[in-house]
Amino acid sequence: MMQTSTTVTSPMEWAQKACEAIMAKFEPAQLPPDRFHYHQGVFLSGMEKCWRQTGDQKLYDYMKGWVDSQILEDGSIKKFKPDELDDIQPGVLLFTLYEETGDERYKKALHTLVPLLKSWPTNPSGGFWHKGHYPNQMWLDGLYMAGPIATQFAKTFGDSDYYDMMAFQAILMEKHTKDPVTGLLYHGWDETKEANWADPATGVAPEFWGRAIGWYPVALLEMFEYMPEEHPDKAALVAILQDLLIALTRYQDAATGLWYQVVDKGELPDNWLENSCTALYVHAIAKAVRLGYLDAKYMDQAWKGYQGVIDTLTFDDNGRVVIGNICIGTGIGDYAHYIARPTSENDLHGAGAFILMCAEMNLAAKTV
Repeated sequence: MMQTSTTVTSPMEWAQKACEAIMAKFEPAQLPPDRFHYHQGVFLSGMEKCWRQTGDQKLYDYMKGWVDSQILEDGSIKKFKPDELDDIQPGVLLFTLYEETGDERYKKALHTLVPLLKSWPTNPSGGFWHKGHYPNQMWLDGLYMAGPIATQFAKTFGDSDYYDMMAFQAILMEKHTKDPVTGLLYHGWDETKEANWADPATGVAPEFWGRAIGWYPVALLEMFEYMPEEHPDKAALVAILQDLLIALTRYQDAATGLWYQVVDKGELPDNWLENSCTALYVHAIAKAVRLGYLDAKYMDQAWKGYQGVIDTLTFDDNGRVVIGNICIGTGIGDYAHYIARPTSENDLHGAGAFILMCAEMNLAAKTV
């Protein structure tokens, strides 16, 4: 593979190149996996942000093409798992399509997905199970899967219960996964302590996994775009966001600007630098600065992380950008579990994280 060209000058150009690489590989309906799922959702959420900044119609058309391959004529969803938060997340794409087209199919699909949360199975404290076959397990990832869609639904359709619901989930999750020493969040929490990974005293997962931590602040910042400023939990959620992002800045690799797969153990020789978590952290830091939740001084670390990811990119023989060092999808486990996970190139959640980062850094570049 050739190393990256120096002709790309802006974060948005990198975002568009990443979109084009995936678009060249897959027709919209062929995006994996074969169901309504967050892998497509995070990638297309990034693509939507690019469309909003550039007005590039082909990005909108591609996003709509995938959604239309999943939403049937009567507004039902062709294939999804109604007991997995991961399959709720791509519903965020439906708001834009409903707003742009007025097509009632999208509204109906939203009213299929989001009300599931009102009867979602919970642990004894009221925390959402991540999946039906993981009883009582709360995962950090779950806030990204349910928080943004629920708060946007609340604002769009006037059901304020969802603000309270998702604020409660975010606060409960942080309360039980936050480590007081590092300020980082463990990957998950099982209140019943029955999961094989659960600490016998606290129920928390054993490690701070990079990408899981990334989903959480990204979700909070999306939620803040729809929650009322005067919501009684807003101040607590802002403090949680600030504490986590500042804690993360202490673990950035000084040489590369990247973050490690297991965030707090960069000194271990088998730990490795991972692009998708870095992209999510950069996105969250830059967006928090833009929205006034973090001091502008943290942009130095955001730019260093952004450049660190850019420095890892290559091109394939067709001149398409290749994003590597992406951990594949991962359950909860011990240090050895995370370190042994394979990496992929241009997988959808890695490309999605990259595009989200670039779209946000493009806004930052305009304000410098």
